[in-house]
Amino acid sequence: MLSDQVESKPVLNSSKPWRGAIFEIATDEVRFGDKNVHRDYLDHPGAVCIVALKEEPVPQVCLIKQYRHPVRAKLWEIPAGLTDVEGETLLEAAQRELAEEVGLAAKDWHTLVDVYSSPGCSNERLRVFLARNLVQVGCPDGFVREAEEAELEMKWVKLTDALQAIFSGTIHNPSAITGILALSAAIDTDFASLRDPGDSWHLSTDSLQE
Repeated sequence: MLSDQVESKPVLNSSKPWRGAIFEIATDEVRFGDKNVHRDYLDHPGAVCIVALKEEPVPQVCLIKQYRHPVRAKLWEIPAGLTDVEGETLLEAAQRELAEEVGLAAKDWHTLVDVYSSPGCSNERLRVFLARNLVQVGCPDGFVREAEEAELEMKWVKLTDALQAIFSGTIHNPSAITGILALSAAIDTDFASLRDPGDSWHLSTDSLQE
């Protein structure tokens, strides 16, 4: 089985010249062989994403349309959010985000796929969950959607239509594309390869902080 491998080159110096509300920019001096090089990257808290699936009468996925300022566009996405609450597990974060963004809860949860969003320039890691046997619960008491989230548009989309949008190049969010393609593959195997929702992360940036 193919498997990525944890490895950390010697870091001689590290600094964070810029800090924002969500992420930071890190600059490391790294030893490669007999040379030192500098690598800048985005230091990110990570996120969870949820493929919420209705299985009857035909497979449908819950998509949301959200404005993304860096690309100046409203993108079709799957529910998602940061893992920035202290003490919260990835599953708990996913359950919270699903309720906050679309007012849903699920009786069945599985890990669908784990990805690094852009490992050449960021350490952001994403866990994509599959949520099934859904229940409408509404937005949690006291939670108010603000800014981009205040304009969220939710839509149930047939899996076949979502796949067609991917292959036609008309949707672009990487989490949505990854999750939808992984869901299609999981359905083809009758969900035989799904992992436990509390499964450990195979590669963890935490192991590189020693």
